[in-house]
Amino acid sequence: MESKGTIFRQLLRDEPYLYTGGIYSPLDAQIAESAGMKSIYLSGYSVAMLNGWPDMGLLTMTEVAKTASMVASAVEVPIIADADDGYGNALSTMRTVQEFVKTGVAGIHLEDQRFPKRCGHIAGKTVVSREEAIGKYRAALAERDRLDRDFVVIARTDAYGAVGGSMEEAIWRGRAYADAGVDLVWCELSNSDRGPAIEFARAMRQTHPKLPLAFNYSSSFRWHKDPHPFTFRELGELGYKFIFITLYGAHAAMYAVWNAMHDLVKNEEQGQWGLERTKVGHPTESHHVMARVAHFQELERRYIPGTDDRLRGSDGFGDVKAP
Repeated sequence: MESKGTIFRQLLRDEPYLYTGGIYSPLDAQIAESAGMKSIYLSGYSVAMLNGWPDMGLLTMTEVAKTASMVASAVEVPIIADADDGYGNALSTMRTVQEFVKTGVAGIHLEDQRFPKRCGHIAGKTVVSREEAIGKYRAALAERDRLDRDFVVIARTDAYGAVGGSMEEAIWRGRAYADAGVDLVWCELSNSDRGPAIEFARAMRQTHPKLPLAFNYSSSFRWHKDPHPFTFRELGELGYKFIFITLYGAHAAMYAVWNAMHDLVKNEEQGQWGLERTKVGHPTESHHVMARVAHFQELERRYIPGTDDRLRGSDGFGDVKAP
């Protein structure tokens, strides 16, 4: 079977740009896949919120890797997962690569922040020294090469918006990480201004013209208020071949659940009736269909004796066909 890393690399070669919305659960991933997403981004911020925490280095590697494994098992499309700062030093990063290779994701991104890391758009972030960062990426790549050469390693630098940071430092680090052998480079930016994104891309093209770049089309930036927001096509032409809206799924879910819960509190049973009416005919109308119950009942029929008799002899979902 072709590895997910191989599939992701082929997508980068074939597509003018590859874009996706961030998710945080297997169900989100299945919805993204059914919508036609060619790749999926597992957002660390979203996974942190799912567990009730901010993205400030509070989740452990095993918690995130477990989520990555469950998501990877739920879909066929390749997944890029957020692996924070590798959860420690270079040796910790090696183990992080080992564990994420086991999950079945196509690859991970690793950032050069100092532990405890934080979301790139939360104030107070700092970065490790150049030497320490390069050592961590070299360690990650050595372990990757030992286990699965097609596993994708993306280097993210937070040097632009960190304490004492600058674009010059971000460019230096981006080039150094590319020289170390990473597959893509991502410069975390601070807002939707076109200038920094263009400057970083042009600088990288001067020294590494064939290296694909990654771009966080962050929900923090309020793109709809920008008079001249980047289009995905423009970013692709600059060299940003992997574009992801990190919290897309989380924002969509939070909005829907917030409204529905407030409606339920205000209107009691009318809230449930209204939700039912809203969903009539929609692909998400039946939770049994979304959970693929019919598919697994068919597997029961194939492998478990007496299944047909049990299904016929009890009440419940059994005849609706999965989409």
